[in-house]
Amino acid sequence: MASVDSLPIDRLRRSTAVYEDVWFLSGPTGPGDTLQHTPIDQEPFIVGRKSGVAMKLQFRTVSGNHAELKLVDGKLIVRDLESTNGTYLNGKRVTEPVVVGDEDLIHFAEAPFRVRRQSPTGVTAGTISENVCDQALALVQFDRLMSQRLVRPHFQPIVTVIGARMIGFEILGRGSVFGLESVGAMFQAAEQLNLEVELSRLLRWEGLRVGRELPDSPTLFVNTHPKEMEDGQSLIDSLSKVRTMASNTKIVLEIHESAVTNPEQMRRLHSTLKELDIQLAYDDFGAGQARLAELVEARPDYVKFDIGLIRGLSVVDSNRMRMLRSLVSMVQDLDISALAEGIETIEEVEACQEVGFDLAQGFYYGRPAPA
Repeated sequence: MASVDSLPIDRLRRSTAVYEDVWFLSGPTGPGDTLQHTPIDQEPFIVGRKSGVAMKLQFRTVSGNHAELKLVDGKLIVRDLESTNGTYLNGKRVTEPVVVGDEDLIHFAEAPFRVRRQSPTGVTAGTISENVCDQALALVQFDRLMSQRLVRPHFQPIVTVIGARMIGFEILGRGSVFGLESVGAMFQAAEQLNLEVELSRLLRWEGLRVGRELPDSPTLFVNTHPKEMEDGQSLIDSLSKVRTMASNTKIVLEIHESAVTNPEQMRRLHSTLKELDIQLAYDDFGAGQARLAELVEARPDYVKFDIGLIRGLSVVDSNRMRMLRSLVSMVQDLDISALAEGIETIEEVEACQEVGFDLAQGFYYGRPAPA
């Protein structure tokens, strides 16, 4: 990010030579908008929230006249117009006019834009690909999300099948930055940076930090990422810290059945969880290979039956109902609570009651929502 001479930008004169390269800003113009490629084709090119500017943004943190972009001697220069929340080039706040390069990232307050340049032949210094731009923006946004802890815990009710009495919540994470609102988008970005474990810990910590203040002290179900199982001691250290932070909150650790691959490791984890007064749940049971042996080797407190087994349960044939009833009965014989995931209709509720499930979760009982 090169600094321009100390002269104000309005005193810098553009050369009479014709510069035919076209510069673009690639990014969303409002929360939830799709990626747009806006040519910088006005003089001056003002970015802001005010009507009549060259590029109007709908973000509340953007000022009316937020920043100016201008070509000077073939170089693109950005100047902040004394905005309230600042203009940032590659993460550094712009305090004087600076030269912008192809592929640089500009934030107008919270609004991120990738800078692209197109030659007269139509060739870009990097082909303007929506997917590529989306990924680049997501990675920069992910750094913000992690460093500023910009995640929002959501809570989905878990109830008894008979009587629908609420016993707790599953904590689900949402992002507070553009492009990383969903847990899937967050982990997709984390995977590219090999930070899945760090993101999982952040979501768990923030969820319990908020959830411990909920009234009536509900049981809180928290998730793990499969990669956390690769280093059992690191997971245990993380859980020890959240147990201290969450005090007497009732916690259930969910582990996806596909991550239950090492019986000895599971026995050690199970023993440590008991010491930490944290219960254990096997998640998405039946989604792949139901690991029945581990139900005995490291017996969980809950088994969450995968949504694929529950969806349309009210209209399946008798063989499937009989199979599911046998699995639920087997789990309960081991003194494990059987939980049905993904219930959306009253018909599925009635089918789960017929099968004999203990607990239930799904949109029928409530969507994930902030505390």
